[in-house]
Amino acid sequence: MDLQGRAILGAHRLRVLLMFFYTVARIMAEQEVENLSGLSTNPEKDIFVVRENGTTCLMAEFAAKFIVPYDAWASNYVDLITEQADISLTRGAEVKGHCGHNESELQVFWVDRAYALKMLFVKESHNTSMGPEATWRLSKVQFVYDSSEKTHFKDAVSAGKHTANSHHLSALVTPAGKSYECQAQQTISLASSDPQKTVTMILSAVHIQPFDIISDFVFSEEHKCPVDEREQLEETLPLVLGLILGLVIVVTLVIYHIHHKMTANQVQIPRDRSQYKHMG
Repeated sequence: MDLQGRAILGAHRLRVLLMFFYTVARIMAEQEVENLSGLSTNPEKDIFVVRENGTTCLMAEFAAKFIVPYDAWASNYVDLITEQADISLTRGAEVKGHCGHNESELQVFWVDRAYALKMLFVKESHNTSMGPEATWRLSKVQFVYDSSEKTHFKDAVSAGKHTANSHHLSALVTPAGKSYECQAQQTISLASSDPQKTVTMILSAVHIQPFDIISDFVFSEEHKCPVDEREQLEETLPLVLGLILGLVIVVTLVIYHIHHKMTANQVQIPRDRSQYKHMG
């Protein structure tokens, strides 16, 4: 083989080797995840962390439950009835994920992969009257469930794997560089591959940040959901009104005391004019 042929072969081998290392590095990055749910004091809440290159790039804390309608046989095994399975995301779930500059993804599997949740986050820039503004949001949710799993599904008709997807989703919208926090329940409707069935995803105790994490295992400043802000205002407003009322009462008492003291020191003019001759 001449020198030029050896050079071409060497370059090809180097390209293949680089592609191999790139693929391995990408796989390792996707698998560098941690389930820290055991640290939560809420037994229903899970904590997931995705790390790439030794740095935290996605953190998610939330409790999730799925309401899944399905067809089942009635007791006579002739008629069909609609039942409902309540499926909660349990602790000890398997987790995968990856982070990107504008897209991040979290995948969670539980009950021997009978159930799988995929959440896709995107970061976008918009032009506003105040100039360019960057935000991130939850853009897609996919829930895969197996109706042949006997713990949640009883006598399901056409048992098997089904996939439920969100459509045109724009949830958890948050300014870039901040984390999203919401204690209130939020629902997301998912269209199932099981005909004419809609799966309801219920999220609560949510704290998520899929981009721009500065400190390892630490959320950035929170962006609270409108429901939490309204509830916080409802809790704070009575306290503020009470303080204002108390301040008004104190000011009134002080004014009354000053006025009473000033009038007490004034010379009292007799109303009976006959008493004037004794004055002076």
